[in-house]
Amino acid sequence: MKFGPAAPVDALGGVTVHTLRQGALVLKKCTTIGPSEVAALTHAGVSEIVVVRLEDGDVSEDVAATSIAQAVAGDGVSVERAFTGRANLFAARAGVLVVDRAIVDRINRVDEAMTFATLNPFKPVVEGEMIATVKLIPFGVEARLRDAAVAAAGQDALRIAPYVVSNVGVVSTMLPGLSPKVIDKTLRVTAERLAPTGATIIAERRVDHDEHALAKAIQELLARGAELVIVFGASAIADRRDVIPAAIEQSGGAITHFGMPVDPGNLLLIGNVKGVPVLGAPGCARSPVENGFDWVLMRLLAGIEVTRDDLTAMGVGGLLMEIVTRPQPRIPVADQTSKIAALVLAAGRATRMGGPNKLLAELNGKPLVRIVVEQALASQASSVTVVTGHQAREVEAALRGLNVSFVHNPQFADGLATSVKAGIAALPDNAAGALVCLGDMPLIDAKLLDRLIAAFAPERGALITVPVNEGRRGNPVLWSRRFFAELMTLDGDVGARHLIAKHAVAVAEVPVEGQGAFLDIDTPQALAAARRG
Repeated sequence: MKFGPAAPVDALGGVTVHTLRQGALVLKKCTTIGPSEVAALTHAGVSEIVVVRLEDGDVSEDVAATSIAQAVAGDGVSVERAFTGRANLFAARAGVLVVDRAIVDRINRVDEAMTFATLNPFKPVVEGEMIATVKLIPFGVEARLRDAAVAAAGQDALRIAPYVVSNVGVVSTMLPGLSPKVIDKTLRVTAERLAPTGATIIAERRVDHDEHALAKAIQELLARGAELVIVFGASAIADRRDVIPAAIEQSGGAITHFGMPVDPGNLLLIGNVKGVPVLGAPGCARSPVENGFDWVLMRLLAGIEVTRDDLTAMGVGGLLMEIVTRPQPRIPVADQTSKIAALVLAAGRATRMGGPNKLLAELNGKPLVRIVVEQALASQASSVTVVTGHQAREVEAALRGLNVSFVHNPQFADGLATSVKAGIAALPDNAAGALVCLGDMPLIDAKLLDRLIAAFAPERGALITVPVNEGRRGNPVLWSRRFFAELMTLDGDVGARHLIAKHAVAVAEVPVEGQGAFLDIDTPQALAAARRG
């Protein structure tokens, strides 16, 4: 392949290496120079242009890329037409991507002109998802190098293993204190995990955390036709002699491996009963967030055997996202004692009140915002910070004489999220958590705030505390510092309810009576009702 500058007339048949702009002339990269291009270049006064020409024994970038891509494409993989030296490969069906790393490495070592990149092995993919790309660096390559890369490909360097398991059985063991709601949510999360694969939960059992009861349940599910059994223990598996492994062995099965170098997911157990895989799920499998359980589950659903060697090889890349409930988080946080800072949001425009600032409206002779702030000061909160915005001077005047800190939110008109972020950013560095109060909820009291603070227990995984009445969650909400970074990503005129749902495992509910945690004064009618008592 020849590469270099040439006069326009001598460049005939060559391909432009760079985009050229000269006055009104624009000649894009990869343009083949023909008679009209020569005339245009001459007319524009261009005396020299860099081109590339293939020589005998060379193949173009597109031809080479296509040849290699077709050679590596195995079952369930389609190849897109190459363009500018790139041939992309796609999943022709849903399943798990299987990659022969040795083949990928061999191809990439043939010559620096040819590159082959894939997604991570064993990634679940959907039909039409791009899974790999072959890219030629130069505009062409010697045919012998292309042939060497094709020869290195072998067979099935890249394939999609289709999902083959349809029927899944689930057993949940029970201990006193484990809420049925936890199991209900676990089943929903599991069903959602299975949905993209076409598998469904054909039956579920809830039994005592006892090896005999569990063994019986496993046998029942196998008799129902389960092709995979998942066991969610009320207590984490602590040893190969614990309840779940003992039940698998009592069912006539065997333990393949206990533990995996993936965090979260360390306490996963995989066994086999009568040829059917049985998974002892780690606690993180109750969460929809990706964890080590997913890595094993998807392979099994695609009929891919998971051996001890497979599990022990997962350590590189096995450190996943932070587990919010872990007693010792990876990122050190401030003092995890009882230093809980109260944050009162008092920046809103009160548009639904039809004019007056609701925070300044009086109830029992005091402005609403002062009632809320006084209760925060009377609680066990270590400090009180008030976020102002609309009519900031008037709000500060209503709180004159109180031992509070103020932070002004100049973007208050953009919604509640801006006030949350302004307040979180202003909290003391030693605050272990933030008790976020709304300035228009005058029926909350110090006793409620203290109960929320008392329920906050990082060492037990209680990192978000919320008041609840008959299944309905109210305000205020106490957030551990571990969530401050996420609170700072809020946007618009919405709160953080979606974060509570996302981190459900970290939520501690505090039962309350009455409407104090639910009544906010948004309208004149609500204010009138509060005044009537």
